[in-house]
Amino acid sequence: MSNRRNVTPNDLSAFWMPFTANRQFKKAPRMMVAAKDMHYTTSDGRKVLDGTAGLWCVNAGHGRPRIVKAIAEQAAEMDYAPAFQMGHPKAFELANALVSIAPQGLNHVLYTNSGSESVETALKMALAYHRVKGDGSRFRLIGRERGYHGVNFGGISVGGIVTNRKMFGTLLTGVDHMPHTHTPGKNQFTRGEREEGGDLATELERIVTLHDASTIAAVIVEPVAGSTGVLIPPKGYLQKLRDITRKHGILLIFDEVITGFGRVGTPFAADYFGVTPDIMVTAKGLTNGTIPMGAVLVTSEIHDAFMQGPEHVIEFMHGYTYSGNPVASAAGLATLETYKEEGLLTRGAELASYWEDALHSLKGLPHVIDIRNLGLIGAVELEPIAGSPTERAFSAFVKAFEQGILIRTTGDIIAMSPPLIITKAQIDELIGTLGGILKTLE
Repeated sequence: MSNRRNVTPNDLSAFWMPFTANRQFKKAPRMMVAAKDMHYTTSDGRKVLDGTAGLWCVNAGHGRPRIVKAIAEQAAEMDYAPAFQMGHPKAFELANALVSIAPQGLNHVLYTNSGSESVETALKMALAYHRVKGDGSRFRLIGRERGYHGVNFGGISVGGIVTNRKMFGTLLTGVDHMPHTHTPGKNQFTRGEREEGGDLATELERIVTLHDASTIAAVIVEPVAGSTGVLIPPKGYLQKLRDITRKHGILLIFDEVITGFGRVGTPFAADYFGVTPDIMVTAKGLTNGTIPMGAVLVTSEIHDAFMQGPEHVIEFMHGYTYSGNPVASAAGLATLETYKEEGLLTRGAELASYWEDALHSLKGLPHVIDIRNLGLIGAVELEPIAGSPTERAFSAFVKAFEQGILIRTTGDIIAMSPPLIITKAQIDELIGTLGGILKTLE
């Protein structure tokens, strides 16, 4: 590994980087060349404390031996097997393992390769479910303002982040959006869930009245809105959504791409909030970020509705070349075993109060206008520079990298979601370094 350090490719132009200010990056590249446990190593040999679990995905930390070994052994034994009309044991083993830790009732798994694909799968599944039930008039999909559901056409249609939508035309038809749950001026610096605001869920009733329930197939929300800047739902909000959707025969989809696999101190956010959806979307932490993989979990009611007609006929015309890929399946099994052995699916609950206190110690620093947290997720919102939105937070991001911590920014919000193996001393280092940076911002 050491011979890869201090090496930067001599031409950076060919790679069009995703969600990146490409011109800025290529003038001053930030290159990672190695990773272990809680740290990245940069191309110039510096250690950087990972405050974001890579991109919300490396929940068990980097370079975990069990996962590395499983990937290598599976690649040597069988690198690929077709998923259409064929199978291999590990895909079934992983599905059983996922069902065993999922909220009760989510009994079936369909594999994808990313969170975006998981969302597309869930939306198609919801539409097809109503059709096979003889209720094809249900074609509408309801998302939420500021929601993030990946970057494919279905995901950006039900999503509500304007910059992700505005360049791509009319998107899907028949889509509406509920209000987001953030209410500036009423709930700054709340620790965890706030008491007021659960009535925002009743906006769904207004949408049902507008369109009629007979036209609505599904509602999709992130239990905690992550990529938009960590928006925590008010107490009772998700249960009210569940009650309304159930009353009107509408499917409820939870996008747990970020909140799944221990991020909020329970295996899934559905467990934390005590609300079980009809469909649950996962990815990221499923393989600890090592191999692209996602999984959509559904109830037996939905699954069994498709299992009708002649047995030789394909029940659901959907899937991907790499659905349940053998190497990804091996990585997923090893990841779940690592979570279980080290108690990582609940470790966030043990550290939550310490994490909360550390985050809220930043209150009162220059430009900090809000702090939000739940489990091992946190956000520090900064006052934007007049006429130059995002610049202040991006400046903090660059300084953080230079000073040895990795944070993520969205707009003028700093988001953090460290690997679940983080120690209290490392929390102190992460937040202490960030606090020093905030004091220097213009």
